[in-house]
Amino acid sequence: MRTRRIHDVITPSLDFATTEADIHPMSLPPGFLDELRTRTSLSQVVGRKVMWDNRKSNQAKGDMWAPCPFHQEKTASFHVDDRKGFYYCFGCQAKGDAIGFIQQTENVSFIEAVEILASEAGVPMPERDPRAQEKADERTDLAKVTEAAVGWFRLQLKTTAAADARAYLARRGLDDAALDRFEIGFAPAGQDTAFQAMITKGFSADKIVAADIARKPDDGRAPYDAFRDRIMFPIRDARGRCIGFGGRAMAADAQAKYLNSRETDLFGKGRALYNHGPAREAAGKGQPLIVAEGYMDVIALVRAGFGATVAPLGTAITEDQLRLLWRITDEPIIALDGDTAGLRAAMRLIDLAMPLLESGKSLRFALLPEGQDPDDLIRAKGPDAMQTLLDQAQPMVNLLWRRETEGRVFDSPERRAALDKTLRTAITRIPDPSLKRHYGQALNDLRWQLFAPQRRTAGGGPRRRGFGEVPVAALAGTRASAIGSGTLSSSDLRVALILATLCQCPALIDQFDSKLDRLSPRDPDQARLLSLLQRTDARDRAAMELALETAHLTQTLENLLALGHVRIAPCIRTPDDLVKASQCLTEEFAKLSARRGIEHEMTEALQDLSDTEGDAHLSWRLNHAIHTRQQAEHPQAPGGADASEDTAALSRQLRDLIDGRVWEKKGR
Repeated sequence: MRTRRIHDVITPSLDFATTEADIHPMSLPPGFLDELRTRTSLSQVVGRKVMWDNRKSNQAKGDMWAPCPFHQEKTASFHVDDRKGFYYCFGCQAKGDAIGFIQQTENVSFIEAVEILASEAGVPMPERDPRAQEKADERTDLAKVTEAAVGWFRLQLKTTAAADARAYLARRGLDDAALDRFEIGFAPAGQDTAFQAMITKGFSADKIVAADIARKPDDGRAPYDAFRDRIMFPIRDARGRCIGFGGRAMAADAQAKYLNSRETDLFGKGRALYNHGPAREAAGKGQPLIVAEGYMDVIALVRAGFGATVAPLGTAITEDQLRLLWRITDEPIIALDGDTAGLRAAMRLIDLAMPLLESGKSLRFALLPEGQDPDDLIRAKGPDAMQTLLDQAQPMVNLLWRRETEGRVFDSPERRAALDKTLRTAITRIPDPSLKRHYGQALNDLRWQLFAPQRRTAGGGPRRRGFGEVPVAALAGTRASAIGSGTLSSSDLRVALILATLCQCPALIDQFDSKLDRLSPRDPDQARLLSLLQRTDARDRAAMELALETAHLTQTLENLLALGHVRIAPCIRTPDDLVKASQCLTEEFAKLSARRGIEHEMTEALQDLSDTEGDAHLSWRLNHAIHTRQQAEHPQAPGGADASEDTAALSRQLRDLIDGRVWEKKGR
């Protein structure tokens, strides 16, 4: 209720296209302030001046409350909407954005406030542009042309000439309500029909061409329509202005199936997102932000209940678009078609995102079944199938590993060394040292699973694997599940036991709910099961069985219960004893936390070694030696490491080796 009131109060009163130029004598180039706001977090700016009310605030949704810094009060009536970049006080009615807040609290001019924000955001100040006001007025004029074109295109969809377009849209399942909601229209096949219609409405030929409703030939002939015989999708910016169009050709032999507006003073396809404004609002209410590939995918997902869905405009995601996505939410889900082109797009996005990653800002990937897009999947299996796919979305590190290993054989030291070098090079592009270490740890874990030095024979005894026996790495369906591959670590087994226990004793979910986020299972099946436990209301065995069956996770639980480490646990053998189950879960969470603390310490130590100019492979050899020692000392333990191993002693020994720099003494 309050969010709506803030939007109603603030949004109509803030027209940055006009007020900014009026406030200061020095004019700024078009787009600069929008970029500055995109790179600035209002809650961080305001947070330096206020104490947040943690009971009332929701940081995950960018919904922050505090006592107002502009008047004396004890209650938290000052609200910051971090996603929209506005603040409003319900007590004194102060309102504005980050620039206005700095002006008021620092007692500086508009341009000084801009300079402060630019410095903090790492954005260089542009040169003076005395024509900025003129350009702002021109963008306003262009927006009037595009808005008039939206209405005209919508009227054309109702004409006889648009019969084939209406039939196509009906086959895609779009009813009149959907056509109205997304303002879908039609551009007739005439040479200059739209151009003449805009002339009739009083717009000049130059403005119509500048808005790319029409285009002017180089030979001086009369302008012709930019879009002909196409279904029209208006593209609006975050403020709701129509800045351009996307058009789908009706003719099968058209040169381009989809055509976007050209670059104009108002529109840049690499700096905009389809459905940006509505998606931002839906994400602010808690929906996950989904990035689909095209207009029809967005429409299908929104109509299926996934309102926070956007799409780039016919090209690969750009750096500007990625920053826009992170401005909306910390972890967008990239939903790409499961074909070769979709996978290539995912891999390109990894390269773009790596240098921009920071703590809390990342991507997850939901790859659709091959040959299907979101519209196909929803029409065939319904919204639940799409939700299941989103629940299984993989972290970016998994896609990086898949890219570098899928379909390749690592049957020689040289090939393994090449893989090491490629992975090291990839993560060196991450600027955050802590995040870089966590990526290194995750890749080390995946590498260990692939190159584990021992495996069980058919008779159950351990034997060493030679180079010639290394299998093809990470083919589709191969090693996709740690359970299926038999390479579960001791941490994985603890996670498996916790999940199985909670499925058997759902009455304990509320008691341990706050700790579930710490599990972070690497196995995709376990990740789906964890997501179900966090979402379900089932608190008895019968309700849980139904929830598992509905989510198609019954087999996943059976796989967990078949693990020896899980099967013999007292809490599993006597699931009706909730006291025993609670004690078991408390112990397992504690051991898991301790284990991961040791692993983190080791990873940091190994990272220190890898940064030295000595032996470039020393960190891998130490890591290899540690795992070999664990397996040699506990050959019968599940996952190659006994639960009671002296990890503290092992950590101290590794630290002594590092502090003593024994490798240098050995080389003398």
